[in-house]
Amino acid sequence: MNVTAGAVRDGGRAHGRVDPPDAGSLGIELRGLRASYHGREVLHGIDLSVRSGERLALIGPNGAGKSTLLRCLTGMASERHGEVLLGGVPVERLSREALARRVAVVPQQPNLPFATRVEQLVALGRIPHEHPLLGLRDADRLAVGRAIDRVRIGGLVGRDARELSLGERQLVLLAMAIAQQAPCLLLDEPTVHLDLRHQAAALELLAELNERDGVTVVAVLHDVALAAHFFPRLVVLDGGRIAADGGRDVALAPDVVRRVFGVDPALVARPGIVAPPD
Repeated sequence: MNVTAGAVRDGGRAHGRVDPPDAGSLGIELRGLRASYHGREVLHGIDLSVRSGERLALIGPNGAGKSTLLRCLTGMASERHGEVLLGGVPVERLSREALARRVAVVPQQPNLPFATRVEQLVALGRIPHEHPLLGLRDADRLAVGRAIDRVRIGGLVGRDARELSLGERQLVLLAMAIAQQAPCLLLDEPTVHLDLRHQAAALELLAELNERDGVTVVAVLHDVALAAHFFPRLVVLDGGRIAADGGRDVALAPDVVRRVFGVDPALVARPGIVAPPD
């Protein structure tokens, strides 16, 4: 699902696609979204609106369709029906460059097939903005440096990204997405390879990007307690349908937790997170 900046070097201007002016904000609209994976339908008529500047977590059991939904938002789901609008524009009408200027993606499993230094990988986030002849300019290098500082990975600069741990790679990809400076950030399990301290730091950074910079954040998370702590809106997917949508008290109501996750609601509680009353 990697619609990162690195995917736009070829120009990506298919017939009929448009490159409308960039918007400083981005809302998302899904209407009757159905999607299949290897011929099996995994999303069944999803209707969902995400306002510009919202911070939303997609949660649910394995196989609920969370990652497929993110793929639809990036135009990477080939077996898709229904409407996906980014800033009011159908995703299929956006050129790759236009999409990369609107949406930055942090994938779940980083794939690094060739030797790349950390700072070079982060700099890929600037491809949608770089000059076609001059390449990286001073503003681009400044954005890369700020992203590295913001994710606190300065100690990794100069290293081959393939030699990093999975958690370190995940942080580098997060820095690349921040350097991209898109108004919408999509993340598929951004904390999966991180220890608890780095999980909290990464999610605090996402909250800061959302609250201070106005970035729209949509993240798939398996850890329900972390999602409830850091995200004001939770969308619960179950069997390819929306089972609940709202704040913690709504999305993690005892009947929802039992029905969707099949566990005692008390299991979602952590210090600072109060489980909904039974």
